[in-house]
Parts: sequence; structure tokens; C-alpha cells
Amino acid sequence: MSTPAVKEITSFSRPTCAIAGAISGSISEVTVMRFPPASTNALKSSVAVSAVHEAADNPIGEIFSPLCPTFRFFTRPTLAVGWFDVNEVAQVADQMSWLQVIVLSVVQGLTEFLPVSSSGHLRIVSELFWGEDAGASFTAVIQLGTEAAVLVFFAKDIWRILTGWFAGVFNKDKRGQDYKMGWMVIVGTIPVGVLGFFGKDLIRENLRNLWITATVLIVFSFVFIWAERVGKKNRGYEDLTMKDAIVMGLFQCLSLIPGVSRSGGTISGGLFMNLDREVATRFSFLLAIPAVLASGLFSLPDAFAPQAGMAATGMQLGVGVLICFVLGYVSIAWLLKFVSNHSFAWFAAYRIPVGIIVMILLATGVMAPM
Repeated sequence: MSTPAVKEITSFSRPTCAIAGAISGSISEVTVMRFPPASTNALKSSVAVSAVHEAADNPIGEIFSPLCPTFRFFTRPTLAVGWFDVNEVAQVADQMSWLQVIVLSVVQGLTEFLPVSSSGHLRIVSELFWGEDAGASFTAVIQLGTEAAVLVFFAKDIWRILTGWFAGVFNKDKRGQDYKMGWMVIVGTIPVGVLGFFGKDLIRENLRNLWITATVLIVFSFVFIWAERVGKKNRGYEDLTMKDAIVMGLFQCLSLIPGVSRSGGTISGGLFMNLDREVATRFSFLLAIPAVLASGLFSLPDAFAPQAGMAATGMQLGVGVLICFVLGYVSIAWLLKFVSNHSFAWFAAYRIPVGIIVMILLATGVMAPM
């Protein structure tokens, strides 16, 4: 029997499952394809699959590899053949286990504020131990826990800035440093907000390739070292200006790439502006609050039924947020104490070997990039 014609993909619920149907006489032959999140965009455009095995020659449930899949993003695909109605739509979403939720939440809580990239570590750990990406939406939601830690840790500073900003809005005579600081946080958040909103599909899918994560872990480590060497570190909290906020806000955009690190990017930007290391770190935390809170709330619905990644229950997300809050609070206290006497170059000494190890695991096939 010749290979049947293949209809275009009609519908899918998440990037790991789609249906391509072929009609042969009175029987509908359907190929169920499993593929990594990176191919979501290809599927959304309803690209037809041009290469499949002869479905009639394979019994129900047999699994085999495709001859030459047309999707450029395929890394570990399989094809499973069975008999279905051609209009049937796959509604499959892998559920995260409790162990996975707890482990990834611990990783998130410990690494969110360290310049080692929490999103990169979540991507690596998830792939290494579970063979699948938990997804950017899950990451964004549990980050609400670490940002809650920021709100509690810096509660006095945040309240002072908020009251100072509101007072300055209605009374020109009360426009002091806290009023300016409020505007600096707002303006500094705009770049990452715009890029995050319009580039959300790219962020959730293609940029999560582990080759990119490993490369960025290594390359951006040298940015830390460079910033430490050229930064004079002679400007204090009262010296912060709108220019500093814009520069650090632009550096925060780089954190959308797993492997860069939000804190590492913004703090490096502050060091390039000659800010004191501790001042740059504190402002980095404040600058992240609006962006992370908005990202987490925006991604909350998708975490239950993700277009990319795995699904988590409300209870799992709640426990994850709680774990991130506790460990995030501890991490903030430790980092502020550490940076008062130590260079950020120490984190480069950790990031570079991790990046190299991930590359080796990818090259040897132990881990898949997507």
C-alpha cells in the first residue's frame, strides 16, 4: 500500500501532541506526533506533514521514528499510529508530579536572586531529570513566591517609595528622591514589559533551547567579569538617576533569555554605570518587582493548561510559590551580605563550568536541546 496523502494539522491543545489525518477508502488513518515545544509555531501555521510511514502496515500502538520529518525543530520525535476519526482532536497535557514541583521550586527559590539564571537552571534540571521542559508559564507563576519575598524583605523601602511617589504626583514640593525612584522603577520596567508581551511565544518556545542556555551561561559570565573590572563603584543610592534606570532596564531585557539571569543582567548594567555593587543589587531587586509580578499573573491561566510545557494543579502551584517565598527570602539576605565584600566574578566561576557540562551532555545525547 502506498503512503497515504496527509491532511494538514487541524488542531492541537499543546505543543507535544497534534493530529494529522489521512483518508484511505472509508477508514481514517491518523498519525499522532510527539514533538518538543519549539515546533509550536510550525504547527500553529497548520503546516502539512509530508513524510510519514505507511500507517496501514503498522498495528495500533506501535511506536517508531519518522523517516524524514519536515519540522526543522524536531529533536526527539516519535510517531504513534492508530485508527481515529480524522476530525478527532488530541487534548493531552502532561501533568507535573509532586516531586518535580518540589524540586523545581527549590531550584527556583535558591537561584532566582543569584546571578546564575533561575530560568536556565529550571530548564536544565527539568530536562536532565524528567526529560521534558516544565515550561515558562510554570516558572513565571512560581516566581510570584520569590517576588513576594522581595516585597517582604524590602517592605520599608517599597512603602517609602510608594508614598513618596504618590505624594510627589499631587504636590510638587514633595518631589524628593523617593518620588524620582518611583518613576525610575516605572520607566526601567517598560522595555522588558514590551518585549515580554510581544515576544512571549519566542520566550516560551524557541529561546528555551538548551544550546542557547548553555552558551549564554558561559558568554554572559564574561560580562560579569568585565563589569566588575571597568565599574568604579563610587556612586551611592542618592546618586541614582533616570539614566541608570534606563540602562539597567535594558539589561533586564536580556533576562528573557534563559541563562542570562535577571539580577546578573541588571546588576551588570548598574556596575557599568559605576554604581556601588550593593546599590546596584538593591535597585535590581526593586526594578524586577513590576515585571515579575505582571509576568506571573499573566501566565497564571496558562500554567493550568499550557501551550508549551507541562500542566500543574492549583495546589501544586501554591506549594511551589510557598517554597520559593521561603528560600527566596533567605537568598536575598545572603546575596546582599555576599556582594558587600565579594565580586560577582565568583558567580562566573560557577556558571562557566555548568555551561560546559550542559554542552557535553547535549553533544553526547544525554540531554535533548528541546
